[in-house]
Formats: sequence, structure tokens, C-alpha cells
Amino acid sequence: MKAKLTLLLVSIVASVAVLAGCGNDNSGGAGQEFRMNLGAEPPTLDPALMQDQVSSTVMSGLFEGLTRMENGEAVNAMAEDIAVSEDGLKYTVKIRQDAKWSNGDAVTAHDFEYSWKRTLDPNLNPPAPYAYQLYYIKGAEEYNTNAGGTVDQVGVKATDDLTLEIELKNPTPYFKSLLSFYTYYPVNKAVVSANPAWAAEADTYVSNGPFKLSSWAHSDSIDLVPFEDYYDRDSIKLEKVHFVMISDASTESNMYETDELDWSGKPTGSIPVEQLAQLIQDKNPELVSQPQASTYYYNFNNSKKPFNNAKVRKALSMAIDRQAIVDKVSKGNEVPAFAFVPPGIHGVTKDFRDEITTEYFTENADEAKKLLAEGLAEEGMTAMPEFELSYNEGGVHQPVAEAIADMWNKNLGITVKTQTVEWKVFLQNRTSLAYDVARAGWGADYNDPMTYIDMWITGGGNNDTGFSNAEYDALVKEAYSTQDQQARVDAMAKAEQILIGDNMAIMPIFYSSVNTLVKPHVKNVGIDYKGDIDYTRAYIEK
Repeated sequence: MKAKLTLLLVSIVASVAVLAGCGNDNSGGAGQEFRMNLGAEPPTLDPALMQDQVSSTVMSGLFEGLTRMENGEAVNAMAEDIAVSEDGLKYTVKIRQDAKWSNGDAVTAHDFEYSWKRTLDPNLNPPAPYAYQLYYIKGAEEYNTNAGGTVDQVGVKATDDLTLEIELKNPTPYFKSLLSFYTYYPVNKAVVSANPAWAAEADTYVSNGPFKLSSWAHSDSIDLVPFEDYYDRDSIKLEKVHFVMISDASTESNMYETDELDWSGKPTGSIPVEQLAQLIQDKNPELVSQPQASTYYYNFNNSKKPFNNAKVRKALSMAIDRQAIVDKVSKGNEVPAFAFVPPGIHGVTKDFRDEITTEYFTENADEAKKLLAEGLAEEGMTAMPEFELSYNEGGVHQPVAEAIADMWNKNLGITVKTQTVEWKVFLQNRTSLAYDVARAGWGADYNDPMTYIDMWITGGGNNDTGFSNAEYDALVKEAYSTQDQQARVDAMAKAEQILIGDNMAIMPIFYSSVNTLVKPHVKNVGIDYKGDIDYTRAYIEK
């Protein structure tokens, strides 16, 4: 990779505390309200159905798994103890006796078993996009994919109210970290069984995290308040978390300037591009700017002609100028991307991108023209038809899309219609392959290249491109099945070569950065290496 990040994210597995406290606790009393912008209505607040950062930002305060991430390490949360067998295949988990649901019920091992098997249920409608995150568990994939497995063969079992036994297919060193991920959250078995619409409104919502859902004014705002029976209640200082849903960056900026927001920008909001460039130049003390283990890219609908042709996809990718995009359009310290797995993700002994230095393509407008003509001819076409490039509201999505459409027009002579789509509809369109080319982005769910690689398996819940390759699928399974980290990395690198170098199933554009404005009175809010926010232990100090 030509451009290197100035901050080595591998060393920043721990969350970065923003304006952390100085030891004296002045965090109690009035005014303990944290306000930030979600940018859109959460498509869902059901752990089984979540797949986006808007929803997960809210859910991180409402739910808690067996573990939670603290300073980059998985620490016990709903679990009081986790015992692992010598072969790394069996986990015996003791559930906290003082764990409660927001309706007063006790959190039990049965809730975890029910939640995970519900996510895997092949008849769940709509299907769980992240069900494959549970495939580490023995029998999970076979059940979820109707490949001869049954629910009783899934390797998770509550042996009593406080004991959960888990059996894995293969040893997974990062499994305790996975247990903190939202796909592994519990749900209240009695509540969900009785009301399929339990997660649609605040008055029926039941959760087990440090906060509970106080109000949900759809498409307007969400309020969280502390859950009084949370086992670590003394650590929760905020009296309220207030989320607004503003898609316009200028409006969000004005709200920050008029003290209506304490936080502006990522992970779910945005700072106007020109304002951000000035903030960076001025080294504004309220601006937090750091690299993010996340890739900004475009999806090609691999199932739709002519995007089903790899030469056409490669031509489009080779015909843009990524350096110009990050320098003149996004202006937020991003880095041009020529692969999919971003910097900041572990390899064998170093960063994966430092070990796998391959750039899978080069930008070359003349070569792109040749490839486009060849690809169209293979599809029986003489010219590229006009197509639609869709993106969701907010952020840099519109100016980036317009810049890329202009580059395609100038370098390839093609006409592109750019289209803004509301967030929930945008996600639905991508999932159902109802698009031509669409904006996308992916950040790490855990610190391993697999979080970027296994999403493109045939039929994967987050594979919203139609890409399918048997060799790719086999390499993912190979990486799953070995404990040899070098062999794992080699297999995943080969898979990335197939994804980008051979097929250009997606078009990498840049590796993202986190740019956030935060008021000086906000203490102990963390942004981790993948750009996620942790506000659960925050407080206000004025």
C-alpha cells in the first residue's frame, strides 16, 4: 500500500477515551445528559435483525452480552465466569445471579440459548443478516442453511438457569470478543415469544443493558435512561442519552454550535466537508480525528447485466482517482484503498495490510476503456447503458458519488444518475439487490481479517452484491478450520485476491477516518479502533 496511516492502529486495540476524567468524581448531579445525532431512524432494535451502525449505536447502551469490550479486552458482563476446555472447543458459562431484564425478570442461560437459536432459525422472517456470525458454534451453519442440521444439534444449551454450555466447530481465539457482539446478545424469551413486535415501540421494549428505552419518537428522537437494576449501576453516571435523527450535516453542525448537541460527526453523524477541512487545518481542540479500521467502497450488483461481468467492474474501478477523492472531496484524512481489509487489523505478527502488501489493481483510464469495451462485447452490448449510483443521506456520500460519476463520464464516456435514498429503504434495496451500484462501508466487528472476508461467502447475510465463488467459499472454510495463524492469513489473502483482484466484486475507494466534534464537558466517551462509540460510562463535567 502506497499511503501509510500515521497512527498504527494495531497498537490501539483499546478504546480511545475522549477527554477522560482526571480522577476526582464530579460526575453526579444535574445536567447528566449526553446528546448526539444518529443521522437516521434505526431500521431495527432487534438484536437478531441488526446490521447497521445506527441501530448498534443505540443498542450498545440497551443490551449487554456475556462479555463487553473494555480497553480492547473482552471482560465478563452477563457472564460471571467463562471456563474454556483445554482443546478450546467447549465453553461453560455461569450467568450472573444479579442480571436483570428491564421488566424485572431474571436474565437466564435459557434467554441466551433462545436468542442465538432464534437468530439461526431458517424460517425467521426477515432472515437474520448476521446469522453467519454464529457459525463458529457446532451445528449452527447446518441448521441455518437447511443443510441437514436441526435446532437440537446446535452447540448451545442451557443446562440450568445460570449455566450455558457452548461447543465450537474449531478453536476460535477471539470467541470471547465475539460474545460481546450484538448478534450474541440475549433476548427475553417470554417477551419475544409472546409479542413478535416487541422491538417496535418503547413501551413494549425489554433489554438488559445499562440503559433502557425511555421514548422512541420515530424518525425524530430516542431517549435512554439508566436501568436501575443493572448490576453495575454505580458506574452509570448519565441520567439521559438523547439521540436525534438529522440527515443534513449543516443542521447537525448548527445544533452543535448552539449547544443542542454534545457530539457531532462519526460514528453516525457527519461534519460538513468544508467545515471539516478547516477544523483539521486549524487543529481545533474540540475535533477528535483518528484512523478507523473501516473501508468505504461501492457495491456492484454482480447479478445484474452488465455488472455481472468482471471486466466491466474492473473498468469502473480503474477509471477513478482515489487520491483526488480524498484530497479534494472527502477531505477527512482518509487513505486511498486498493484492497478491502483496512489497516488496523491483526495479521500474524503485524498489521494484516503490512504483511499482505498486494495492491490488487492500478488506476489507468486507458486500460479501463479497453476492459469496458471487452466486457460489454462479452455481454453482447456495444455501449454502457445509463445506470444509477445510489447512496444514503448524510456524510460525504453525495459529493463522493457526484465526483465518481463525473470521473466515469470523463474517462469512460458513460452517463450515471446519482440518487439519494432514505437509510432504511437503502438497506432494503441493497439486501434485495434492487440497485445497480450502491455506496457501502464496512468496519470491524472484531480484530481479525475474517470480519471482512467471511461476509462475501455465497448466500451470506451481509453479502448484498450477489457475488458467489466456490473457491472463495472454500478458502473461508479453510481459514475457519485451522489454528495456524499463518495458514489462516494466507487463506484470507487468497480470498481477498479473488474478491478484488480477480473479480472486483466491490470497488474499494478509501480507508475511513473518525472525525468528531465533542464538547469539553463530555468525559469518558470512547471511540475504539473500528470507530464505534462507547457512551455507557460517560459523564458530564461543567
